[in-house]
Amino acid sequence: MDIKHIDVTATIKQAKALLKKEKQISPALRTVMDILLMVLEVLLQRFNLNSKNSSKPPSSDPNRKKTSKQKNTSNRKPGGQPGRIGKQLKPVDNPDEIKEIKIDKRSLPKGDYTEAGYEARQVVDILVSANITEYRAQVLMNSAGNRYVAPFPDFVKRPIQYGPGMKASSVYQSQYQLIPYHRVEDYFKDQAGIPISPGSLFNFNQEAYRRLEDFEQIAKDKLIHSHCLHTDETGININGKRLWLHTACNDKWTHFYAHAKRGSEAMDEIGIIPNFQGVLCHDHWKPYYKYACLHALCNAHHLRELEWSAVEDTQPWAAKLKQFLLDLNVKVDNEDGKLSELECAKVREQYRAILAKGQIECPAPKEKPKGQRGRIKKSKSRNLLERFIRYENDVLRFMTDELVSFTNNQGENDLRMTKVQQKISGCFRSMEGAYIFCRIRAYLITCRKHDVDATEALELLFEGKLPDFVDSS
Repeated sequence: MDIKHIDVTATIKQAKALLKKEKQISPALRTVMDILLMVLEVLLQRFNLNSKNSSKPPSSDPNRKKTSKQKNTSNRKPGGQPGRIGKQLKPVDNPDEIKEIKIDKRSLPKGDYTEAGYEARQVVDILVSANITEYRAQVLMNSAGNRYVAPFPDFVKRPIQYGPGMKASSVYQSQYQLIPYHRVEDYFKDQAGIPISPGSLFNFNQEAYRRLEDFEQIAKDKLIHSHCLHTDETGININGKRLWLHTACNDKWTHFYAHAKRGSEAMDEIGIIPNFQGVLCHDHWKPYYKYACLHALCNAHHLRELEWSAVEDTQPWAAKLKQFLLDLNVKVDNEDGKLSELECAKVREQYRAILAKGQIECPAPKEKPKGQRGRIKKSKSRNLLERFIRYENDVLRFMTDELVSFTNNQGENDLRMTKVQQKISGCFRSMEGAYIFCRIRAYLITCRKHDVDATEALELLFEGKLPDFVDSS
């Protein structure tokens, strides 16, 4: 690593070598110097971490430069190309309202005129307003004075109440668009003239949460019996405390759960991974290896770690392995997601050859420093090398199983809007609020995966129904 044209890494190595040769230094001073050099190395490693060589988000990169768009080197003009099917507004056959425009005959030349039809133009607009329906139940009374009242619909329980559409719109804004309660309150008041309190908005979310209890169990069962499962977890703030939001998902189903712990205690309580027998795709978080299923590791994480080792730790093997994995991913895609046994054998030979070269370029430490207890301390690059050696099958799982992807992006994508929620609101006010968010959000993401939009999904929910795919899949 260079700072103002000074190779800091080389300087530290030189200082360590000189310190080792120096015999006149007292043990206490030597220990202090060792600690200072170790702290300096740790700080330097953190200093040069970014989104390309670690799991840090791009927003944390210092002095981020926006990449300029590539110049158009072809002869094509900007915009839609010939033959492209564009999207545009199309007139409808049955407009909601028709306004006739009459000609002012005073503006016409003198003469006789007959009706010759009309020209039509349509304007698409939106009308946001309250729609109040009054249900009048017939009352009959017999000669004995007994009253008989027609039954109201099941969802009409009070003299006046909010309807399913209102509830669906509220939950859509707060849980799907992540708009805070007071801003949702302002929207209904300003746009539709409907007074509503944050307490009522919370009650709508709570009702949706209760109605989705059966759906959540169905989703868990579907995930348990699936072939491939993506898992991940991310930190969340609940009333100032650091907790964890866990996800288990695939291309059809999503499950979220908030828990105080990050590891196996939370996974056991959720109950999906302990009962799963397929391929578990994750980022090598060690508690996942407690469970007896096949594993597939996220190579997006590997690429970032290899980038750090290649650039910051000057490891040639890391640069070779990074390019090898990128090329292998393209090759697997071109072969419809799976290589033949012969091709797999060749790939493994190349993979092992790169790691064998790494054993020479990044050797293991031979002995412990005098007085050090425990295991021999290894460099970050050495630990990474040994992980690639030990978990070869899990790193290369994507080339032998067409249902296993190169990365764990499915899990990370499903979690992404959780981070947006935390940026907008800062935290969840309570554990109950986190549970509500998890269940409703998982339902809406799952519906989107089955081509059911969020509005339709919520309207069905408050009508006491679930989308058809829940029963048919």
